[in-house]
Amino acid sequence: MKDAMDVMQWRGGAWVPGTPPPAPEEIPIAIVIDGMSQAVLMATPHDLQDFATGFALTEGMIADPADITGFETVPVETRGLPGVEARLWLRPGLSVGLLERRRSMIGPVGCGLCGVDSIEAALPRITPVTGSFTMPPEDVARAMAAMSQGQTRRRDTPAIHGAGFWDGSRAIVREDVGRHNALDKLAGALARQGIDGAAGAVVMSSRLSVDLVQKAARIGAPILIGASAPTGLALQWAEAAGLTLIARARGEEFDLFTHPRRIARPAG
Repeated sequence: MKDAMDVMQWRGGAWVPGTPPPAPEEIPIAIVIDGMSQAVLMATPHDLQDFATGFALTEGMIADPADITGFETVPVETRGLPGVEARLWLRPGLSVGLLERRRSMIGPVGCGLCGVDSIEAALPRITPVTGSFTMPPEDVARAMAAMSQGQTRRRDTPAIHGAGFWDGSRAIVREDVGRHNALDKLAGALARQGIDGAAGAVVMSSRLSVDLVQKAARIGAPILIGASAPTGLALQWAEAAGLTLIARARGEEFDLFTHPRRIARPAG
């Protein structure tokens, strides 16, 4: 059997031998809340407290990180393969609502809607965005560059997504093989650090789908920036939610689709 690390690469019109960069880690992560498994996601096993907290927040399972009273990770093994249970414990009374929305989300790269059992669950009530954060057009490139610079794991392997929070001067960044997972980790990091999501923009290394718009709105971010194209439903949702959506942000260029008032040159 051919060694999986021996790769032929097409370069300059000819085949050449090559060695690929290291592959990112990817294992099943079970989000377990008060003893009930809410989701199983294929994810990168880093920043798991941020991941579990952000997932619970952006999926509407909790309203505030103060609802969480405890956290632990428990290694598990299935057929000789490693996994992790990320366990959250909530204040009394919150578990009742989880029984009605329990999910079994098993996806190859953390698909944000895998396992949703109804159209109603996939398209929940729109969360309005009211934040007044604004930024000049030039800051879109700065925000993307800061997010990219913060992707420390991507320097070892290119097969990993990033989600950043740009406040006008710096970016807080989280990474994962799944773009939804990266955004959940970012949401958890912001919540655990007491950072108001309305005070900046969310920046993604990926295309923008409706579930990313939904998660950004739950974070409270008034601006969502993506490196690739948006879906049609993402645009409709952003428009209805009052979210400023920017896509195809490459270098100094980008496309501004919704609520342009937040992207303007300063007066004077």
